[in-house]
Parts: sequence; C-alpha cells; structure tokens
Amino acid sequence: MFDNLDDVRSDLTARLVRAARDRKSPMHTPAVVSGDVDARIMVLRAFDSAAFTLRFHTDTRAPKAAAFAADPRAAVLFYDKGAKIQIRARGSARVLADAPVTEQAWANGSNFARRCYLGEGPGTPADGPTSGLPSEFEGVEPTDEQLTAARPNFAILMVEIESLDWLYLAHTGHVRAGFERGADAAWQGRWLSP
Repeated sequence: MFDNLDDVRSDLTARLVRAARDRKSPMHTPAVVSGDVDARIMVLRAFDSAAFTLRFHTDTRAPKAAAFAADPRAAVLFYDKGAKIQIRARGSARVLADAPVTEQAWANGSNFARRCYLGEGPGTPADGPTSGLPSEFEGVEPTDEQLTAARPNFAILMVEIESLDWLYLAHTGHVRAGFERGADAAWQGRWLSP
C-alpha cells in the first residue's frame, strides 16, 4: 500500500524510466493528446528523470506537429493493467527538428526504422491501404545515402511535464496523488480523492 507521497513519486518516476527503456513495459506506448484534443499512441523513446521530460519521435509533416506549434499543451496517459496504476502527465510540448537531441536520435536509429520518414506525410490520402513508403523500400532497408531525403521529415516531440496524477486502483480502495511543479522546479505533492 502506498501511504507516503515520496514513495508515490519514486514509484511513478521508476515506472516512467522503465517505460522508456523496456519495450515490454505496459507504459512504453502511452496515449499522447495535443491541444486540439486529438489523441494518438506513441512510443516513449526517453524519459529524463531530472528534467522530467518525455521524448517521442515524430514526422515534421504530421498534423500533430502543427497542432503543438499552435498550442503547446500536451497530456500523456500511461496505464499498467497488471499493476493497476495509471499516470497522467500534463505539460508543454515542442517539436524539435534541428536540435542536437534530434540529430543524436536520428544517428542512433536503424536505417530500417528511419525509412518511415521517406514516405508520404502522415494523413496523406491514398487510393487504398498503404504504408506510404515508396515501393522500392517496402520491406527493404535503405542505404544511408537513400535516407538523405528522409532526415528533414524527422523530429523529436519533447514534452516538459508540469503536473502528474498517479492513481492506484485497488478493490480495498483506490489511492490517488497529484504533483505540481513549482516555479522553482520543485515538485509539490498532495493526496487526492480518487
């Protein structure tokens, strides 16, 4: 049973660290919501537990890139069914196309993964089911040279967390805590009624 706010914050921090590092973590693919109230599942690529930032990969041509540029509000919903723990994060999002972190993420990606950015932009209409990839790259790993055209389409979606809501679902009684980041970047926690 969780009965200490420091323990709750440690738990949620550990869960977010694991979610970014472990593809099998139930929190590895949270729902990300933009200010235009559009939601999508994204892969959590990194969590910085000092800065409390979440890092995702995105396409500069995706509608969410324009949505976050117009309204940086973001919400991210994580859920671990087995542990019965939900984490809701809210904050500000930025799409970083040319930052050092973007260059590093691009360099660390495999050519097979980077090929996704060679295709049509997300949401482009098609005549039938499609991956959006040029036919020569369907199931084929491109060379570094062939990926040159893909790099301008790749970006990082960085979410700086400003508040967290942690909920433990238990048949004996749910437990909920909220955390707000102050102007001094320190976290203030409080218990909440579920």
